[in-house]
Amino acid sequence: MPLILLRDKSYKEWNDEMNNSKWYRIGVTLMIGLFVAYLDRSNLSIGLPGMERDLGFSGAGTKSLALTGFLIGYALSNFFGGFLTYRLNPKTTIIAMVFIWSLAQIFTAWVTTPALLITYRIILGIAEGIYWPQQFRFARAWFNKEEITRGTNLIQFYGQFLALAIGFLVLTPIYDHVGWQWLFYITGGLGIVIVVPLYLIFLKTSPEGAASARQEANVLQEEVRPTEKLTFDSLGGYPFLLLVFSYFANGMLFWGITLFIPMLVTSLGFTGLWQGFASSLPYMLAIILAIPVSYLSDRTQKRGLIAASGLVVAGVLLVLLPVIASPVVKMALITLAIGYFTSSYTTNIWSIITSSVKPSAVGPAAGVVNGIGAGGGGTVAGFVVAYLFKSTGSYLPGFSVIGAMAILGGIAVYAYSRIVAGKNRQ
Repeated sequence: MPLILLRDKSYKEWNDEMNNSKWYRIGVTLMIGLFVAYLDRSNLSIGLPGMERDLGFSGAGTKSLALTGFLIGYALSNFFGGFLTYRLNPKTTIIAMVFIWSLAQIFTAWVTTPALLITYRIILGIAEGIYWPQQFRFARAWFNKEEITRGTNLIQFYGQFLALAIGFLVLTPIYDHVGWQWLFYITGGLGIVIVVPLYLIFLKTSPEGAASARQEANVLQEEVRPTEKLTFDSLGGYPFLLLVFSYFANGMLFWGITLFIPMLVTSLGFTGLWQGFASSLPYMLAIILAIPVSYLSDRTQKRGLIAASGLVVAGVLLVLLPVIASPVVKMALITLAIGYFTSSYTTNIWSIITSSVKPSAVGPAAGVVNGIGAGGGGTVAGFVVAYLFKSTGSYLPGFSVIGAMAILGGIAVYAYSRIVAGKNRQ
């Protein structure tokens, strides 16, 4: 009898330790995966000038398709991926997608035509789009309501913005010294050599995942393997469309700048190491501001208002760009816009989404919002900025357009938060 109790106690202690380590096992592991994913998304912005030269294309249409090919595939697979993978095991799905997009990255280093480049970028977008909703299924299963903001911020915010802050700084000199091909060899290799083994070893679909298959099935009845029918009401009904529009404006703002920022800073006179530093600076500021803004959000519970202010303030700063003469001041405004917008909007929006839709609809809701928002909004912004650059010779008119859109998106997310608050009071 004592031996049996000792065995039970040891197992319980081991299981508790596993659950307490979720910040590393789930949070940090998925953060590393998203870090690599964002390196894969942004490397083309650095290597495109060399690829234009070597592959022989320079038209606005081809350039826009190359930059937004990822977002086109991303939009479609995010939207449908959340529904198609609704009942699939998230661990199997997420590992398969990392492997597929990493191979696409490596193959991109061998492209000889613009058509092949666009094809591989679309494959990258499809795989990352299916991947995206899965990480929120893990977050919902592992983190409770008091932890979900910190959990999603650890995975999403720091994975995303550490990649952009470090990526532009590190990948720019690699491009300058060894060429664009190595951007894709390195980032694709990271997925296969580091991310896939990490996911195989550390990811569990729930805190009970190590206990037994029967326990796991019970725990994930709602979060991971839902049985109830998915409806529009599960997503929140018509107010959910305000959330989608807000994220569409976010996608235009974020990707409209991120796709073009290495080329913009060059046009403003920054070259060499300064180009990489100036490109990284907005995302460094976002990481710094995220801590106090997250604290303010948790303390005040005014997530909708703070998220809305991120879009509105950034939009106003971008609209002012064409009337500013100094390149340094222009770059300062862009840095402040991205830094404040991302720390205020991105740190709050996924907490708003995961807490306002039904638990069983978190994966599909994340796919719809991110597919239409990031994929659709980013694609539209890519074409807007590229064609206005072709007409005016400047990236700033396009930035002003997406700034005006951001202001409307801020109004939409604030309206959504007020509607949800009213329902909760009732």
